[in-house]
Amino acid sequence: MGQRWLPAAGRPRRPASMDHSEAAAIPGGYDPAEYGELAHMTAAAIVDQAHADAAPDVIDRLVRLVEREGIEAVAGMWSDSPANTLPGALWRLYMLREWVKDSPDLMAVHYRQGRNVADVAHAIAGAVDPPSPSDLLTLADVVLSGAFTGAVDVALSRASAFCRVVSLGAVSQADDADLQGASDTGTATARQLVRVARRTQDLADDFDEAASLARVGRLD
Repeated sequence: MGQRWLPAAGRPRRPASMDHSEAAAIPGGYDPAEYGELAHMTAAAIVDQAHADAAPDVIDRLVRLVEREGIEAVAGMWSDSPANTLPGALWRLYMLREWVKDSPDLMAVHYRQGRNVADVAHAIAGAVDPPSPSDLLTLADVVLSGAFTGAVDVALSRASAFCRVVSLGAVSQADDADLQGASDTGTATARQLVRVARRTQDLADDFDEAASLARVGRLD
């Protein structure tokens, strides 16, 4: 799927990232033409799935790059990557983390509403137990810090489950606002809530696709 941005309401700012000249200045350097390859290699190094043909010193440089520049700068390199790639999946996980961090109260409200609607949240999420907003932040931090030791597909499936519950909650809130004849729910307009629902649904679909590929060893 193509690049889609979060709704204006509660949307985090795009992180400052290294440009091509800065990437080329990494010790041992990279040609700007290899910028996309650098995005893939950095993502692989972070989740400990380094390419078999990557030399140990290259992986070491990439890991030190994350430690030196911070995940915010490195994540920017992934922003143009498709959803069905590892850097694309990590970029979406990073942006979801920033969204929850920037709007914790709103996301908690959407999540609670989603879990309360007719007990269908679990059905939508499937067999994966949806993490709470705080659990989602912890999961994202662990994955993006390179400390995650579990299966990547499970982490992405949990992120998808969270998004589906939030989407369900936002739709329910928008419906309530329409039924009450209100244009504002007290936190966001019905139109904004619909955008949140659509965006989180899109993210859930992206995470599901990436998780399916990871499950068969095809997410790179």
